[in-house]
Amino acid sequence: AILLLAAAGHHVAALTGRPEELGDYLRGLGAERIVDRAELCDQRGALQKQRWSGVVDTVGGQVLVNALAQTAYSGTVTACGLAGSPALPGTVMPFILRNVTLAGVDSVEAPVEARREAWGLLAALPGERIDAVTARTVPLDGAIGAAEELIGHRAHGRTVVEVRA
Repeated sequence: AILLLAAAGHHVAALTGRPEELGDYLRGLGAERIVDRAELCDQRGALQKQRWSGVVDTVGGQVLVNALAQTAYSGTVTACGLAGSPALPGTVMPFILRNVTLAGVDSVEAPVEARREAWGLLAALPGERIDAVTARTVPLDGAIGAAEELIGHRAHGRTVVEVRA
């Protein structure tokens, strides 16, 4: 998302729980600003200072609630993951007082034409930009170890599992 949004000319802020460790990596993908995840983890007011015109959320839970509460009038928040929680412990206030839209992103049932459009956007990026996202490739028998590293926050980026090694 960082690559695509930056390539489209948007000002991108990237959220991470490891800003010191991953800040340079995220800036290399196109983020202009790094935000510590701790800033969005606590329960806060239903409406907060408007910080974002749009959000791509992969975390869910309280992070998503705070992102909604900080989204500017008529902004859109997309939810495409639940790494933190599937719960949405918030209020409808951002929706009815700021006209915020919450849109789900479903890659499983997406129509073929929508997939082709997304693939076209990715294909238009220079190859080295895509390579920056793919941190490593592991053989199938290394998938469990790679997953444990991701869950334990000892790895970042994308890991490609080679099925036919």
